[in-house]
Amino acid sequence: MKRELALYIDHTLLAPEASAAQIDRLCQEAREHGFYAVCINPYWVRRAKQELVGSNVKVATVIGFPLGAAVTEVKAFEAAKAVEDGADELDMVLNIGALKSGEDEEVRRDIAAVVAAAASRPVKVIIETGLLTEAEKVQACRLSEEAGAQFVKTSTGFGPGGATVEDVALMRRTVGDTVSVKASGGVRTYEAAKAMIRAGADRIGTSSGIAIVSSAEGDGGA
Repeated sequence: MKRELALYIDHTLLAPEASAAQIDRLCQEAREHGFYAVCINPYWVRRAKQELVGSNVKVATVIGFPLGAAVTEVKAFEAAKAVEDGADELDMVLNIGALKSGEDEEVRRDIAAVVAAAASRPVKVIIETGLLTEAEKVQACRLSEEAGAQFVKTSTGFGPGGATVEDVALMRRTVGDTVSVKASGGVRTYEAAKAMIRAGADRIGTSSGIAIVSSAEGDGGA
């Protein structure tokens, strides 16, 4: 169970003050514990890719982070550069203000541009649930699906609130089996991780992955 749980986890370090030594340690931990991916800021993609040579750990990075308010062309350029640097997955922030303004076509275009720049690599759309009404959460998920994203994701971890079981379940109901769901923001314990998975999460973004899988081991794999 510990190894299976580890494969749900994007081992995350997005703090602005993260140092090269901390990124190296994150990658070493991801190797050791068998996490699915590391999730880091774009500046560190090349370094992480080199640190993870010979492992199965993917490199995920963030686009338009953490506000989502960059213009589409900038997000697309950032995505293309991340791919060039070796990113395997891209976690982009949806244009929240455009969504709230009813500019659905602009939101769809924004996501689609990043999907195109990702060149078949998975794109996870961060909808920042803490800023949205239930109707807006549903619409964000639908627009992400229409634009070709592979995942919808709850939160940046920098906005209000974080992942909740209720939001994960709502997102899963909205996208069905066609799009994956990532729970991110405040998932720090084994029990919380299990609850997110039961609610429909396919991936968990957390900086507490080691504590989570260590608790799974202590639970006897339950």
